[in-house]
Amino acid sequence: MDIYSAARRFNRPHSLDADTRGEALPIGARGLIGDGTTCALVRLDGAIDWLCLPRFDSPSVFGQLLDERRGGVTALTPVRRPYKSYQRYDPDTNVLDTLFEVTGQGSIRLTDYMPWTNDPRAAIHEVHRRLECRDGDVEINVVFDPRFGYAAHAPRFEVSQDGVLAIGPSGERLAGALSRPCIWQERPEGGLSATLHMRSGERVWMVISWDAPRVAPISAYRPFEHLRQTRRHWRTWAAQLRYDGPWRHYVMRSALTLKLLQYAPSGGMVAAPTTSLPEGIGGERNWDYRYVWMRDAALCIRAMNLIGYSQESLDFFHFVGNALTRHEGHHIFYTVEGGIVPDEQSLPWLSGFRASRPVRIGNGAKDQLQLDNAGYLLDAAFVYERFGNALSLRFWRHLVKLMDRMQNDWHKPDHGIWEPRGGMHHNVHTKTMLWVAFDRGARIATLFGEEELALSWRLQAERIKAEVLTRGLDPSGRHFVSHYEGTDPDATLLLLPAYGLLPATDPRTLETISFVQQRLCDRGFVYRYHYDDGLSGPEGAFILCGFWLVEALAMAGRLDEAMQVFERHAEASNHVGLLGEQVDPESGMLLGNFPQGFSHMGLIHAAARIDLGLRLRDERSQRHPILDLEA
Repeated sequence: MDIYSAARRFNRPHSLDADTRGEALPIGARGLIGDGTTCALVRLDGAIDWLCLPRFDSPSVFGQLLDERRGGVTALTPVRRPYKSYQRYDPDTNVLDTLFEVTGQGSIRLTDYMPWTNDPRAAIHEVHRRLECRDGDVEINVVFDPRFGYAAHAPRFEVSQDGVLAIGPSGERLAGALSRPCIWQERPEGGLSATLHMRSGERVWMVISWDAPRVAPISAYRPFEHLRQTRRHWRTWAAQLRYDGPWRHYVMRSALTLKLLQYAPSGGMVAAPTTSLPEGIGGERNWDYRYVWMRDAALCIRAMNLIGYSQESLDFFHFVGNALTRHEGHHIFYTVEGGIVPDEQSLPWLSGFRASRPVRIGNGAKDQLQLDNAGYLLDAAFVYERFGNALSLRFWRHLVKLMDRMQNDWHKPDHGIWEPRGGMHHNVHTKTMLWVAFDRGARIATLFGEEELALSWRLQAERIKAEVLTRGLDPSGRHFVSHYEGTDPDATLLLLPAYGLLPATDPRTLETISFVQQRLCDRGFVYRYHYDDGLSGPEGAFILCGFWLVEALAMAGRLDEAMQVFERHAEASNHVGLLGEQVDPESGMLLGNFPQGFSHMGLIHAAARIDLGLRLRDERSQRHPILDLEA
């Protein structure tokens, strides 16, 4: 069977004509490849328009995603237009295939991957690209146009029979090797280009190598061996999946995506591999997500444990433990190596995705007060213990120090999970997660024989819960609101039953679900909130919030409705199963940094929650230990 038959069935072909440019393609018109230290985005037209080297938060070398003219790109693209383009992942891997069907010429397959090694310290920082002419006679345009330092610097080039070496003003070096000699020419817009004439059965390799002293012959890069090893690695890893519910293909792709977002040397996971992709086209809601949020790491521990990837959760927990040890939990997110995130700054020379300015690096939210993080961390520690691990005494002492601070700070207003730029409130979600922190902390304390501390924290949890149940409700007392004395909903209210503050069938929980649906839902999708957050411009519906709604509905026994909402959100993924941060409910366009770890974690939790509900409803079975999500 044709290997692209599935792609043709499930992915609408993208027809690219002479007027189609990279900037005309939506955010989601890309696949993702990576090597455990960084990721590259591969467009449907064969262009890599985003790649930071040597790690996620390094300056970009290809950044056309954020500036069509100046950003820099490398591409293997059919010369003749129109053509149709399909993308698919080699099953159970992160090896990406793109098929071009060129009108009047033939078809050609492009395979993209970054070599994966089992040693997280041994990443070779290369992109391997293979062209295979399947039939006909096709011309391919080869572009090599790196721009170092977020496109602040154009390199000089050294051309040899093996390819091109780009050399930046600060000594940066990037090799573009080809297995066939080419005649390279300068492009008016910058960089170099060449043309390949390929006939049926012919193959050509291109290897892009970071920090290369020179361009080597293709054979020296050993692309065939790396391709086999990379495929084998991914398939072996994928075979560990322990989810066998109705949406296994979505869960598998989410797991593979989360694995790509993990910085292997430290175990940290970036929120997304990109910066400044807009939450609303043309707006200012553009942020740098190439850092490790403690909240994300904690949620990832939960998600990966649910589906059988205990080693990944251990790695993430190792990162969390190191951050607590080094910084005493004083920061809400860190660099991929556990350092302090740089100050936020704008890059005025970049025009942004579809003129969405500013383009930002660093993140000013690092200085915010977000007390809910304590709840996520203590819950992660609790889950860590429940899945058969043992916290060290050293780690426990750091948790005690963190909770000592929470004893003093829990009553304060904070910025909360959404990181608004318009002030602080007594956020109901924050107070809920502080209740989680003391509740889980009390349970862990008993494991270390600290019964007095456990009692103290249990009483503190009861005080916080009593306050939330009093001040967190609207004046009628029927449903919860976003913050004390507020009147508006917030999608985080959907998490109340998931973390156990109230039963899912409590009348206040059910009224809150309805309140959120009435005020924040649009065409089946869920917005975070509609209140003023200190920023201008629109944003899309938040995909993670939709999966929270799925969990809340499933826990309330509304499984059919939960499945409908799940399918709506899962099908919002792009042609290869990747989810952004947000989605435009009207057009279905993905928005925000891409792909988004939060969204894929939410999918895994929601799928597991529904599967548990189906087991209980249809099989009348006991709780499955791997899928017992309730604390």
